[in-house]
Amino acid sequence: MSFKFGIIGTGIMGKAGGRILQLIDDVEVTALADISDAMVKEAASELKVNATYTNYQDMLEKENLDAVYVATPDQYHRDPVINSLNSGCHVLVEKPMTTKQEDAEDIYEIVQKTGKKFQVNFNHRWLAPYHKIRSMIDDGQLGEPIIGFARKNNPICVPTDMLASWAKDSSPAWFMNSHDIDLMVWWFDANPVEVYSKGIKRVLKSIGMNTYDGIQSLVTFEDGQFATFESAWIYPNSSPYMPDSFMEVIGTKGTTHINRKDEAIDAILEEKFACPRTFLNYKVFDEWVGAMPSSVRSFVNSCKNDVETVVNAKEGLRSTAILDAIHRSLESGKPEKITLNI
Repeated sequence: MSFKFGIIGTGIMGKAGGRILQLIDDVEVTALADISDAMVKEAASELKVNATYTNYQDMLEKENLDAVYVATPDQYHRDPVINSLNSGCHVLVEKPMTTKQEDAEDIYEIVQKTGKKFQVNFNHRWLAPYHKIRSMIDDGQLGEPIIGFARKNNPICVPTDMLASWAKDSSPAWFMNSHDIDLMVWWFDANPVEVYSKGIKRVLKSIGMNTYDGIQSLVTFEDGQFATFESAWIYPNSSPYMPDSFMEVIGTKGTTHINRKDEAIDAILEEKFACPRTFLNYKVFDEWVGAMPSSVRSFVNSCKNDVETVVNAKEGLRSTAILDAIHRSLESGKPEKITLNI
């Protein structure tokens, strides 16, 4: 018997997830939902799925689904996740878990109540270099991680073209920092307690997008460790880096650097200098490989074999709490406290 998936949100990530799911043995994508009739029909044609809905609750009621992949824009995760869980479905949700700590807490409580499998698609944990850092920490090679730094910056085409329909309602921290925050929380294995952030609105605001050009945030953890996160999405489009990504962890016994901006390939072409992306989601012959396919397959295996997911609701909540506090600090201009009861 096939394991039946529905997808809520059929944009870039929804379709990418659908393609991956269709290549997993005994998994079938049987239904799609999106508030845009045009988008859901386009995705249905591409993925060859017959059942489409413009109201995801109709899909949950009418389709006999085992799991749901929620790939709506960041700020619209809470309700489809909770309704999917309450309908008896396991849930894989795109990062971040939610954009408000209280919404993430609501999801955490429903996951505990329903007992369904839940995973936030922080797929960078499945990239070997990031996993190696955690292994080195577990083995004691770095000692205790006490200082961290992460940079993830993108060209301006990301908010103005790739995410044009909703970037104005998001921020570079939500879109880019969330992966780095998840990794740092995983490596530090500690609850965050305070965030102080600075941001600027100038370039994007001048073209009618009232969102931040860039943000830097200092996050303090419960035993005094701290990490700094930088995100900006106004690099000129001539930048070959998508994204310009760097991470550092300083421990009491050792230090590590991960520079992922060029992903191993420098392509010097007639029309441009480019760094093609292959690490996250890339098709090799007839198989999608990389961090995202690995994350999706891991979630399916957790559901089928009744084992804990890698990035569960507790870990998703910790990252959302940091992201929420970043934006509260941007508004207040002051450090913001984080309280977690998990």
